[in-house]
This record gives sequence, C-alpha cells and structure tokens, in this order.
Amino acid sequence: MSRLLTLEDLDLAQLHGVRVLTRVDFNVPIADGKVMDDTRLTEVLPTLSELAAAGARVVLVAHQGRPKGQPNPKYSLKPAADRLAELIGKPVAFAADCVGEPAASAVAALKPGGLCLLENLRFHPGEEANDAAFAGELARLGEAYVDDAFGAAHRAHASTVGAAALLPRRAAGRLLVKEVTALSRLLGSPERPFAALLGGAKIEGKIDTLSNLLPRLDRLMVGGGMANTFLAAQGKDLQRSLVETERLELARSILEQAAERGVEVLLPTDLVVTDDLETPQRIETVAADAVPAGCLAVDVGPETRRAFAAAIATSRTLFWNGPLGVFEKPPFDAGTSAVAQALAGCQGFTVLGGGETVAAAHRAGVAEQVSHVSTGGGASLEFLAGRVLPGVAALEAP
Repeated sequence: MSRLLTLEDLDLAQLHGVRVLTRVDFNVPIADGKVMDDTRLTEVLPTLSELAAAGARVVLVAHQGRPKGQPNPKYSLKPAADRLAELIGKPVAFAADCVGEPAASAVAALKPGGLCLLENLRFHPGEEANDAAFAGELARLGEAYVDDAFGAAHRAHASTVGAAALLPRRAAGRLLVKEVTALSRLLGSPERPFAALLGGAKIEGKIDTLSNLLPRLDRLMVGGGMANTFLAAQGKDLQRSLVETERLELARSILEQAAERGVEVLLPTDLVVTDDLETPQRIETVAADAVPAGCLAVDVGPETRRAFAAAIATSRTLFWNGPLGVFEKPPFDAGTSAVAQALAGCQGFTVLGGGETVAAAHRAGVAEQVSHVSTGGGASLEFLAGRVLPGVAALEAP
C-alpha cells in the first residue's frame, strides 16, 4: 500500500478560513432523539479539534442507517450534531440537507474554527451510487477534503471516493490513519504467537478474512453460532442450534488447511444450552457432543472459557471479532464476558473489530485495556481479507 496522505500533507498552518469537507462515521445508535453510544463521535474528536484549532471551516458529512435514498426523520443526524457539540465543547451547526440551498447557507455562515454537520448523505440515492453529479455538489462545499470515517472506507460512495477525487487537497484524519496502522500490524509480521478469535452467528462474511489470516496464524479459536457449524462438520449433533448446513464442507476445508499449516484450532468442548431463548425453562452446561434433544447452544461453557483464556494469555498478537454466545441476553453473555476479561489481561497487541464485539468489550468494562478497538466492523474484516478499501485508496499519495 502506498503512503496515506495525512493532515501534515494538508499543512494545518495553511487551513485558516479554508472549507474542509470532512467525512466522518456518525452511524451510531439513536433512540428518542439521543445518541446511545458516542464511541464513533469521541474517536474523531482529535481530527476535528485539530482542524478547528487551525481555523478551518469544518463541514461534516456522514450517513445514518439505511433510509434507502429518501429523507426519513428516523435517520436524521441532528442528535449526533447535538451530542458532538457537548463532546467538543463548542456549537455545532446543523443543516437540514447535505446539498442544495440548506447546505450552502450553513457552510457560508461558518466562521474560521466553526463546525457544521450536514444532514444524512443517504437521504440521496446519489451517495451510495457514487453519482458524479452528487459527488460534485458535495465537493463544491469544500476546498480541501479529510476522511476520518474508517467504518465507511470499504464503500465506494460519493462522499468517500467521488468527492475526494475532485478535491486535490485531501488527507486521512487521525482515526483513519490509526485504524490502518493497527490493522496493518496484523498483516505484516505480527509478534508470535498470533491468534484469532472468531465468533458471531455465521461464517459467511468472514470467509475471506479467515482465508487471508489462516496462513499467518498460530492458533484459531472459534465460538458463537459460527462454532456450531465447525462442530457439526466434525459430526456432532447440535440439535436445534444455529448451523449453516451449506457451509459444512467449507468448515471441514478450513480445519484441514489449519492442520496442514500447523495452526492450533480451539473449538468449544462444552456448551451452555437451553430449551428456549425467550422463556427458558431449562439451562445447563453439556459436552459439545452431548447437546440434549430439543435444545440449542447459546454460549460456550466454563471449560471452553478456561481454554480460550489460557490461549489468549500466551498470545503476543490477537484479533477478536464476534461474540461467543447470545451475549445480549444474560446469562448467555458469560462466555463473551470471560473472554473479554482474558483479553484485558493479555500483554500482547490486541485488536477488536465489529460492533457487537466492541459493545461486549464496553459492557465488560475492558475496552480501555485493548490495544486497538476498531470503529469499523465490515471495513476491518475486508481490510484483513486483503482487499483494497476504496476510501483508503482514495487517500494514498500519488
């Protein structure tokens, strides 16, 4: 990968009064007009503070949810503007649209050092289509471009690729640089033993990441619904548990490749099972090959937690994506929580990726003890799959 352009390339001393179109990732949970998790907002504060301190006129653009190219109040970014103002300690103006007269007026009113957040980019179909005309409208709002939205870097959209190409003065923000630097460590020459812990419901979506990481790994731990498919591939009867039957052959192939490469694979040896997720009458811990009829696996058992914790403790580099059970429904969060605690005690370089994984780390109170918490689940998986992220490629030095 070529060198990423950074804020130093923009020359902060020359930004006074300059309109800087700044792509951020404010796709955050909002309920009753309030931001429920402001992690993505706090992560871009260093970039926004630097730009404002340099006297730039900071024009923020972002998306929220999937409004399907139509304005929808449910997906308004106004709550994000309000929360950002509280976090950064200064007013953040808000425009009712990201293009047209509302955007132009809001930008014209910006003073040096001021910030303005424009309404949801995805209220226009041109954003996701990377429409040239829409990208042009966005680019006209700025004289320079900064992208600090790693969570959207795997999308070739108007705000991440189209507008960037139209503004020669462009750079990656501090968060995007931090993300690329941290994840690149996993693909370069990671300190060994290098371990990956993969969970979540499905193998699908992680196949390419796993294929790219496998030759680099010393050990692979698998939990969650994803582990059920591997266990079923070994001939175990998981009863009513989530199993991707169409991926059984793939799971066998991954296990064979791991064996050929000398990669240690840790699968659950015991499972927490229940008769019903919503109104459980029966919850018990059983061996992975002894799931009772009518039951489904909802978490890894104590024996598996200890084995995973021991492997984590001796790892020098570790990547974790995906919870190990139905962690949003206590008591089925015990396995995920135990692994999160083990990760906090790991002395190596640890990386978390994925919204659910990050949420689990925060819930366990260990996010601050992890080396790097990625703000982009899909983007981090695609980066680790070895793919070129369009939003990153757009910011590489010529």
